[in-house]
Amino acid sequence: MDRCEEIVANVRMEERYAGMSLVFVGTDALREEIETAIDKVTKQTKMDPHVFDNSKDHHEAKQALYIEFNDDVQRDSGEFFELLLRELRIDKCANDVI
Repeated sequence: MDRCEEIVANVRMEERYAGMSLVFVGTDALREEIETAIDKVTKQTKMDPHVFDNSKDHHEAKQALYIEFNDDVQRDSGEFFELLLRELRIDKCANDVI
């Protein structure tokens, strides 16, 4: 399976805001891989994104994790998103912003 079909990445950037959603079919292994990648990039960049989970019990068919930066004046989040995509081996976002 193509990695971009397994994990669909969307990026949205506005004035002083940047966000990425990672939508995936809910498996424990894939969720753990995504969470580990977020933790790794957070430590590597020393950035502190807000991470939100859309599911209550992690059993929904489609799940998503949201990574957001508020007050992103310098657009530093772009580096975070690029590193995260690379870590997850995703080479293209669904909306192709990055």
